[in-house]
This record gives sequence, C-alpha cells and structure tokens, in this order.
Amino acid sequence: MPKQTIEAMVEGGKASAGPPLGPALGPAGVNVADVVAKINEKTKDMAGMKVPVKVIVNEDKSFDIEVGTPPVSALILKELGLQKGSGEPGRKRAGDLTMEQARKIARIKFGSDSEANVRQVIGSARSMGISFEKGEVTEEELKSHEEEKKEPEEAKEESETTEQSNDNKETTSG
Repeated sequence: MPKQTIEAMVEGGKASAGPPLGPALGPAGVNVADVVAKINEKTKDMAGMKVPVKVIVNEDKSFDIEVGTPPVSALILKELGLQKGSGEPGRKRAGDLTMEQARKIARIKFGSDSEANVRQVIGSARSMGISFEKGEVTEEELKSHEEEKKEPEEAKEESETTEQSNDNKETTSG
C-alpha cells in the first residue's frame, strides 16, 4: 500500500482517538494512541485553537506528523482574548488590533511581517468586526457584544419552546 495522508483539524493539545482522527487512522493500520500522543505533544503550545494536522502513514506503518498554523482568525481571537468576533462587522466592534499585534500574528502565520502579510491580518480582523488602531473598545460596545453572545442562546431556547408547543397542538388537534 502506498503512502497515505490523513488531514484533520484538531484542538491544540487535545486530539483524541475519536472523530475525526480515530476513524481515519484505524484502517491505515497505525497505533492510534501513539499518533494522538505525538499530535498532542506537537500542538500543546496552541491550546484552545483549531490546528490543521497531516498524518502521513508510510508503507511500513510508521508515520510522520506535520502541524500547520492555525487560521488567522483563531490567532487574532487568541491575541485579543476573545471568544468570537462581532456578529455585525462594520457596525459593531468586538475588539481593536494594534500594529504590534498585527505584526506578531503575521510572523506566526506567514513567517514574515511584511506589509502584505500585515494587511492580510488586518483584513481578516476587519471581517470579524475587529477594528485596527481605533482605540480600546468602550464599555457600551462590550455590553453590546456580550448581549449579542446571549441572543443566540435565548433564540434557541425560544424556538425549542415553540416546537414543543407546536408538537402539543398537533397531538391534541389530531
């Protein structure tokens, strides 16, 4: 059997034998626990971020692991200490990125803080509702961002309640 490459996105330092890795690695004939342990060792510095990983299984059942860099959006969120960007980019700000932070992210992601790479980081930040060097996010903006996080949870609870009442109506009217 020729070399086989298995690609997956795993959380840094928290890969497991479950999906997506386990089911893909099982048929390749490698020791899944060894692969998972090695991936976790290589990604422990990227805890909390999704990291692209390639497992290359050789003919003799040995394996090599290549760890990619997390997406720019994940690096931005980690740098700013945010859970997610704004639900309304361009209208509501979730955070503000400084030039120093943008250069740091560009060096991590691209290996260089050239102007083009920094502009790419800034563009990604803007698409997430994160401004560039506009100053700290105000208390009012933070409250708006916090409320935005709660709304999907409330909407989900509301739709579940509506579904339950609709189910009850169908049962009684049938």
